[in-house]
Amino acid sequence: MSKVIRACATALLVAAAALGVPAVAQAAVSPSQAPSAPTQQPSGPQYGCEGATDEYGAPLPCDLTVSVLTPICDNDVPKLRYAVVPNGTPNTTVTITWINPTGPDVVQSGLPLSGTVLWPGAVVGADGKGADWPGWSQAADGSWVEGDEFDWVRPSVSVNFAVNPEMTTTVAYPPSSPNCVTNPPGEAVLASNQVLSATGSNTAPLLWAGAGLLVVGAGAVTAVTLVRRRHEAA
Repeated sequence: MSKVIRACATALLVAAAALGVPAVAQAAVSPSQAPSAPTQQPSGPQYGCEGATDEYGAPLPCDLTVSVLTPICDNDVPKLRYAVVPNGTPNTTVTITWINPTGPDVVQSGLPLSGTVLWPGAVVGADGKGADWPGWSQAADGSWVEGDEFDWVRPSVSVNFAVNPEMTTTVAYPPSSPNCVTNPPGEAVLASNQVLSATGSNTAPLLWAGAGLLVVGAGAVTAVTLVRRRHEAA
């Protein structure tokens, strides 16, 4: 039976070829392409200006203003108080970069637009007071000597604020005061004490001089009074 069917099929193909009927071609199947992965947008704030324009097509301002920049001493710890105002960007955080001329820089990122940060190289002790200061090293005997890896942050340092836009400015290391020191205890404190002692030692001579002037003045007044009385009696 199968022989008969094959013979019939062959005859049909031959007849179709003779009559010019095109044979049905099998469609080529190409492998389907895998779907492309969706493009992932980077997370976090995108630094840069929005490029917005006003109603006339002119570009809107895109800049950064530092409204507060104050080096302070807080509990014997050097700090920098700052506040920045960005224009032309929706970002709400700032990256502060302390620029080291010889590298590497010190970067403090993800900060609010206003606040207070530690000066690079400053260390806060367990008691909340300063325990180490930039530009100083503590010897094995507990004494302090000048020089460490943070020498470059004093007496002044360049600081970059990036929101973005960004700007760079120079800030001075906060000075010590009688109530707050930004250096290790020692020379600076002793110098202050010496000034106070010298002032106290000079007080006695000034008091004696003042007392002498009072005595002289009183004597002069008495002499004038006696002379007037004699003239009146005469």
